[in-house]
Amino acid sequence: MTRAVIYSNGSQECERVAQLLRSISSDFHKYELDEHFTKQQFEMEFGGDAPYPQVSVGEKHIGSIKETLQYLKSMNMLDKKRYAM
Repeated sequence: MTRAVIYSNGSQECERVAQLLRSISSDFHKYELDEHFTKQQFEMEFGGDAPYPQVSVGEKHIGSIKETLQYLKSMNMLDKKRYAM
């Protein structure tokens, strides 16, 4: 998998997607709110109503945890039994 990037606010959903990506590939980076970006920067990049986490893979913005799971499934990267959330 190409490098993934997570934009996190430290929520449980952010930690879950980080754990999932870590189990698939070690090539990911997690940016933390107020450490690597501000709320205003997040809203300017993803929109005011965008939920955390937001995930990108390579140059492609995937979206929220739900959209990330759909993307990984479509790429045949998920085993339903192993990655049940």
